[in-house]
Amino acid sequence: MAYQRSERMEKRLAGNRAAILSAARRLIASGGYRNAPVTAVAAEAGVSTGLIYRHFQSKAELFVEVLSAAVAYELEILSAIADEALPAPQRLQRAVASFVRRALAGPSLAYAFIAEPVDPQVDAERIRCRRLFGDVFRRILADGVAAGELPPQDLDISAACIVGAFTEALVGPTAPSRDGLRDGEQLVEAVCALCLRAAGLPAAR
Repeated sequence: MAYQRSERMEKRLAGNRAAILSAARRLIASGGYRNAPVTAVAAEAGVSTGLIYRHFQSKAELFVEVLSAAVAYELEILSAIADEALPAPQRLQRAVASFVRRALAGPSLAYAFIAEPVDPQVDAERIRCRRLFGDVFRRILADGVAAGELPPQDLDISAACIVGAFTEALVGPTAPSRDGLRDGEQLVEAVCALCLRAAGLPAAR
């Protein structure tokens, strides 16, 4: 007879996994991936390092899951903005601004997810996640073109460039040195203006 875990055991395992993920996210948020070695995650979660490796084959796999969960949260917010009953340019501006503001509010986490040197497995997940962001912005741009609010354009390229623009603009301000950090709202306005121009809107006077 095959061994079957009890419901109580399943809940315990699920609780341990959730605790590990939460601990990893807290450590990354406070100091990036470099602040979250497996030993530190284990101590933060109150489990052994061996238990972590029962749930995750490697540190990179753990980081990928933390990144994926954070991106899923961001996608919910961006998708909600994309679905608002507003002109496409306004939705585009709101989506970019909301992302930039959240990144500035949690710079260590943002830098870890955008630019901190990591394992290739984590970097591959970053690329996948940027494409998911691009899908949301492509939808906004498509609405704008269809409504005559934006000029005809290659939607895939425009969406990819917009995502690349606002993520790259955050690298310096969210890096540990905070290189390039200035007034947060000025940065938000500058990034939004650039993204709107990239979508084909004239520069504001």
